[in-house]
Amino acid sequence: MNNSFNLIVSILFCLLANAQQPKFIDLFDTSMNSSVSCYRIPSLVTAPNGTIIAAIDERNISCGDLKWNRDINIVLRKSLDNGETWSKLEKIIDYPLGESASDPSMIVDKLTNEIFLFYNYMNLDKEKNVYYLKFIKSVDNGENWSSPRDITNEITHENWRKDFMFITSGRGVQTSNGTLLHTLVNLSKGTHVFGSKDHGKNWFLIDNPVKPGDESKIIELSDNNWMINSRVNAAGLRFTHTSPDKGKNWFSSPNSDLNDPGCNASLIRYNFSNNLEKSILLFSNANNSKERKNMTISISYDNGKTWPNTKTIYTGEAAYSSMTILKNGEIGLFFEKDNYSKNVFVKFSLDWLSK
Repeated sequence: MNNSFNLIVSILFCLLANAQQPKFIDLFDTSMNSSVSCYRIPSLVTAPNGTIIAAIDERNISCGDLKWNRDINIVLRKSLDNGETWSKLEKIIDYPLGESASDPSMIVDKLTNEIFLFYNYMNLDKEKNVYYLKFIKSVDNGENWSSPRDITNEITHENWRKDFMFITSGRGVQTSNGTLLHTLVNLSKGTHVFGSKDHGKNWFLIDNPVKPGDESKIIELSDNNWMINSRVNAAGLRFTHTSPDKGKNWFSSPNSDLNDPGCNASLIRYNFSNNLEKSILLFSNANNSKERKNMTISISYDNGKTWPNTKTIYTGEAAYSSMTILKNGEIGLFFEKDNYSKNVFVKFSLDWLSK
């Protein structure tokens, strides 16, 4: 009798544990197209109508980055039901062979209901090592996209022309006053903030870089200060930069709470409810000081000063990630998994994440 009871309890416990574990949905892998070498560099946002948009590089010829690959396109999939099912793959940027587009990132303008998708462009046959910075725009929740617009001259300097520079992949942010903000990395001159105060009609560069910093994420905190969280190669952890005056001055410090192997990450505010007593920040990364593995989400309740809560999502190989808040309040995470062979979407509640 006791053995039977213990067996039933064990089975129920296992079923409950499995039910609470998030489900990985592989959105992009090479089984979808045998001519693709790999899919890399995830970007995830929630459109104004609640549609989830997941964009990524489609890398042909090789898995190499923009500077070394003559055929990279940008593709996406969408979900209309909070990530339960997904549309077929759509190719939204596809230049002729020899021209490549890479590193998608998005900003949702909640005042105009527009979505900006940024990318880095290079013509490897005619202007190898010269980066152009562009975006396309959707006014209908990602159903259709505009022609590309080149904003290189607006957000860089002429003497940067041959520098190794790029817009950080993943996502940017819109501040409480409607300004669009994003980060631009110039490997020799530092990480810069760029943005628009008129919903993408014109763009500006804040010529006051933060260092150290590689791929970075910017957010506006609950006190209206700006914060940048940066990848710093070989440091074994993240760096935080804060500005109380809209980027005129930055105060930088290492963040010992956030281990990092030198990898792009994601940083968002959980602002689903306007009645939250505390400002909750969510940060996802490969939480390991040396290797790209252990995809983890960390939580801060004090505007990023400390990160006392962490939840491991996947212990195995993991790299770049991007997060969004779904229309039902859940958190969506899109990340590179298993040595870049898979790119999975997973979702969970804030309550589950906090336990």
